[in-house]
Amino acid sequence: MNAAVLAVLAAQVVVALALTPLLIGVMRQVRTRLEGRAGPGVWQPWRDTVKLLAKEPLRAAGSSWVLWLAPAALVVSSVMVVALIPLIATPALPLLPADLFVVVSVLLVGTVALALLGLESGTAFGGMGSSRHMMIAALVEPTVLIAVYALSIPAATSSLGTIIASRLTDVTAVMTPAGLLAIVALFVVVLAECGRLPVDNPATHLELTMVHEAMILESGGRDLAWLELGSWLRLTALLGLVVNLAAPWGIATEPTPAGLAVGVAAFSVKLLAAGAGIAAAEVFLAKLRLFRVPELLAGSFVLAFLAVTASYLVA
Repeated sequence: MNAAVLAVLAAQVVVALALTPLLIGVMRQVRTRLEGRAGPGVWQPWRDTVKLLAKEPLRAAGSSWVLWLAPAALVVSSVMVVALIPLIATPALPLLPADLFVVVSVLLVGTVALALLGLESGTAFGGMGSSRHMMIAALVEPTVLIAVYALSIPAATSSLGTIIASRLTDVTAVMTPAGLLAIVALFVVVLAECGRLPVDNPATHLELTMVHEAMILESGGRDLAWLELGSWLRLTALLGLVVNLAAPWGIATEPTPAGLAVGVAAFSVKLLAAGAGIAAAEVFLAKLRLFRVPELLAGSFVLAFLAVTASYLVA
């Protein structure tokens, strides 16, 4: 069974690596089409990544090991999150638990790596982006814990695979008030953690609006490719977790070839549909002022707290 579960984890990583650039391409293409532009096509992120990987990174003289270690740390932590979160199947290894607290801890490694990268550049933009990035992370992490904790109460465990499996067997749990509140809170968290509107605008380079872009502004070549890929993988992992919690149908509960094939197909459809929906909504959204972002994230925390309360009341 351990060999089969290892195969599941490897399949999740391969599927995520294959789907992630396509997800970004679909989101960009949907947005450009709705804005009346042709767009570069859904495969452009793949072409950009391949081009950047072939280029030598340029680092400032006197820079420290942070500039080359931070991209690697971000990619490795993102791949670990993709392996830990049940995306196409729910089984998990006993020594590598898909536990809520483990996933949040691994996510935090990538968050800190990005912040250190922005500070290491020594520019005002990098320091500003790191400061904003850590402020958002400090407001986001408690919401993730509380929201998933609300969903874990009916399942009596903090294992994400077991939570999704329990929601799959009990259809009524998907539409409970606690479940809906927790899903909405997690959706806001995904937008904030992955730098999407209205928290951050991934298509801007204005100094007053940059968060993620400010931290990677001084990176190039392979370093930039790893940073972009790591950030995209975080979006795939977190958005995949939300769509599987909201609509768990199709995910494999046993590591069989047929089950995995259905899980891959279902996850691909749900992920790309959710990404296209986010991109379509972004056309009609404006970026919030920085001082309004804590209000939005505080609102998501309140929703998560209400979800916990509703879970105990229903139980």
